[in-house]
Amino acid sequence: MGKKMFSPFSEMNSEIKEEIPVHEEFTLCCGVETQVLKCGPWTNLFNDQSANRPKLLIFIIPGNPGFSAFYVPFAKALYSSVNRRFPVWIISHAGHVLAPKDKKILAASDDPNAQEIKDIYGLRGQVEHKVAFLRTHVPKETKLVVIGHSIGSYFALQILKHAPELPIIRSFLLFPTIERMSESPNGRIATPFLCWLRYALYVSSYLLLKPCPETIKSWLIKMALQRMNLQSEFSVLSVLEPFCLANVAYLGGQEMMEVVKRDNETIKEHLPKLTFYYGTIDAWCPTKYYEDIKKDFPEGDIRLCEKKIAHAFILRSYQEMADMVADWLKDDLSKVDIVT
Repeated sequence: MGKKMFSPFSEMNSEIKEEIPVHEEFTLCCGVETQVLKCGPWTNLFNDQSANRPKLLIFIIPGNPGFSAFYVPFAKALYSSVNRRFPVWIISHAGHVLAPKDKKILAASDDPNAQEIKDIYGLRGQVEHKVAFLRTHVPKETKLVVIGHSIGSYFALQILKHAPELPIIRSFLLFPTIERMSESPNGRIATPFLCWLRYALYVSSYLLLKPCPETIKSWLIKMALQRMNLQSEFSVLSVLEPFCLANVAYLGGQEMMEVVKRDNETIKEHLPKLTFYYGTIDAWCPTKYYEDIKKDFPEGDIRLCEKKIAHAFILRSYQEMADMVADWLKDDLSKVDIVT
């Protein structure tokens, strides 16, 4: 299969001058087509058996919606900030991105987890989906740095809990929605829509968007991106696909109902690997949540943003976040370099 290198999603006037290769791949994971965007020249970690094969993978788990394309500027900036030494991959959530009709979907022939997972579009299923991908697409000896954003932070913690055999050396939880989601300012607004009015949203999105021609959807997306001063170099039609929007709402409803109590047991067990980064203007994770976890784990690496970065940092502050994460990773990456 020919590999097309492209820049999926970049902000105008980007500070990243030199083009960074990003490879788009759709793979069948647990019976569901899954978009994976890969920064760097390594597209298959199993094929390269040479000494040049990277010893570490930086793995980004999005928030909800789990549209990988929105995280590409951050991934590219991070890849550049670690001097292009290690691949940076972004995985979409199951059911949040559909492959274009002409796109080949890859399947791991020796995938023992190829069977479908019960409720894969829900909270627990999404965790199993990520674990299955890491077990089948990343060599066992490859060390992992996991970066979770928003609900991706919850998934990152659950991966540590349910897949302790994975060689995760660090996990960064950025603007982490890991507790009391429905009690947060945004949660109070979102809960009625996601939990009680979800089916009305399903029907309305289906009636409005299903008959809508792709040309109109593309135009609407283009206008929206222009208003945000962003541009896209490939199709992101899944943003207006009723099936994907239904899965986004379904996952969101489960978040409101099930992400209630912080998993202190898992945090305590893996505390040396964890870095938490809370915002000061985050209506999903109020500063009280930061104060509470800081009180419970005073020895933990739990930080409060001093730059007024928004929860959706990927749209405007991706370079700042990438520089910070790269700085936090310095010691870990130097150890990897020594080993290699």
